[in-house]
Amino acid sequence: MTAAAPLLLTTSDEVVEPDESELVTEDDTPVDSILTEKQERLLTEPLYSSWTGPAPAEDGAARPFAALANVGLFSSVSEPPVVPDVMLSLDVTIPTDLSEKRNRSYFVWRYGKPPEVVIELVSNREGGELDARFRRYRQIGVAYYIVHDPRSALGGPRLRAFELRGGLYVVLDRPWFEVVGLVLVEWEGTFEGLQGRWLRWCTRDGDLVPTGAERAAREQERAEGAEARAEIEKTRAETAEARADRLAARMRALGIDPNSEG
Repeated sequence: MTAAAPLLLTTSDEVVEPDESELVTEDDTPVDSILTEKQERLLTEPLYSSWTGPAPAEDGAARPFAALANVGLFSSVSEPPVVPDVMLSLDVTIPTDLSEKRNRSYFVWRYGKPPEVVIELVSNREGGELDARFRRYRQIGVAYYIVHDPRSALGGPRLRAFELRGGLYVVLDRPWFEVVGLVLVEWEGTFEGLQGRWLRWCTRDGDLVPTGAERAAREQERAEGAEARAEIEKTRAETAEARADRLAARMRALGIDPNSEG
């Protein structure tokens, strides 16, 4: 099944976009645990802080993207939305005026395409990640679908990745997304003071995409390292100069002109 096309309503004289004014896009229902909220942020914030984005366009221009957590994904006005834990969409720009209702959700007909990547974080057996949601994302045309099940609530592997091929999802050996240029890995470490195993983005070379805090810490370490090296070089220069001065003093005491070439 191909990606869902932008839904347009036609009249005899014009083509108009669907009216989102009557759609329920935000119900203010708290659905995430603190752990899930942190994991969602770890999958979105580093992309904005440290990722340079997908491969540049043919003309060398940077390509925009949107990384969103817990935002409604609407494929048509006739179907209820699905709310991925995380989605990543390339070559789209989030409108700057988020006071307008039509700008606060991901409407496929407005962006002209579904997101490339959807990630679901499993906390229990009630989410339908491997049945209802699986089928819905396939119907919408999401290219890559990832299910992270850190406590094995669904049984089987902790990390499942699927790629849409010919309208069907096929299992990937590893969650590498060619069109995005990133891979997902499980990482053992501390995030915001909480030790655990986290799902994180990596580059093709296997380097973690750092959070803003990690990036700042690395830059600070590099700055401090450069300062320390400069101080060492300064000390070496001063020591060499002092040795040269002492040697010159000894030569003069012996009646030898240290500046004489003979």
